[in-house]
Amino acid sequence: MEDKVIVLCGAPGSGKTTVRSYLTEEFAAAPVLTHTTRQKRRGERDGVDYWFETRESFFANHFLEYVEYDGNLYGSSREALERVWKKEPVAVIVLDTKGAETYLRKLPEQTEVIYLRIADAKLQRERMERRGDDADKISRRLESHEAQRDRSIPEELSGHVHVIENDAWEDTRRKLDSLMQEWGVAKRS
Repeated sequence: MEDKVIVLCGAPGSGKTTVRSYLTEEFAAAPVLTHTTRQKRRGERDGVDYWFETRESFFANHFLEYVEYDGNLYGSSREALERVWKKEPVAVIVLDTKGAETYLRKLPEQTEVIYLRIADAKLQRERMERRGDDADKISRRLESHEAQRDRSIPEELSGHVHVIENDAWEDTRRKLDSLMQEWGVAKRS
């Protein structure tokens, strides 16, 4: 199989991390570890969830893309993607819609984009609360320019994304299984 990267994007609380975990656990899809300058959330570990960086150390990496989001830097390095492809032909990464655009532009033959949408704003907020964010931070995040942008599919991605409504997990799981089969990615045995 040719090397492939599955990019997951969508609004905050749309389930990107849950979907990444599912693809990693159930399929031969290895997560690309990204870099961030944000503070760790409860239970997160450096080198497992992200590479937690300072603003100074962040720019020592060679990025395919990076963005400032809610006052923090986030980016994916070329080295991290290549490390994954040395182990597995399918990589999976969570990005914002701007990052997804960059991957499609820089790696068009290798990139598949899944856009997760959630119709229930209450469920979106509940998901964010469950992961440990406080109410003020959730409100700021949901009202941010980036969150507003990621609530819909940008024109540059239109026609290049697979949209999944992620309100009910069983429906989402079936759609993911179907996409993975279409792309020739086998379930782990």
